[in-house]
Amino acid sequence: MGNTNDALLKEAIEVYLTSLKYLDNFVSEPAKAYGLSFEQYLILHTIATREKVSLMDIANERQVTRSAISRQIKVLLNHDYIYQEPAQSDRRRLYLHLSDEGQEVEKKVTDIVAARFDDWINDYGAERARDIIDFIKDFANRKMGDLNKLSE
Repeated sequence: MGNTNDALLKEAIEVYLTSLKYLDNFVSEPAKAYGLSFEQYLILHTIATREKVSLMDIANERQVTRSAISRQIKVLLNHDYIYQEPAQSDRRRLYLHLSDEGQEVEKKVTDIVAARFDDWINDYGAERARDIIDFIKDFANRKMGDLNKLSE
């Protein structure tokens, strides 16, 4: 590896060890106050913003296994943030709904996350935020494509 790449690698590692960990905490901390991971909050948010959503719908949209979402749903059920209701047309299909407490928690966390994001936009501007988001999307698409090619 050349000196330029060595220096960039060291800087990338430093950014990962400091800034990216902060970014994760910045996003996930509001949910932790309610005993939730950020992923669990996102499921709550999906249920809050959609009608007739099932575990399978969420798994398909996130491109993860049913069991991965099932584990997250179990936590939400244990906290009494959600409940399941069978579909009238097919009793085997269970729709997810927020309980009153789940609605309250989802709203509080959403408000905090939105306020934090607004602060971020105020600090950096919408254009720079868009550039960062676009870069992350591009990076993920390229690198995930590379990983998928390796596993084939």
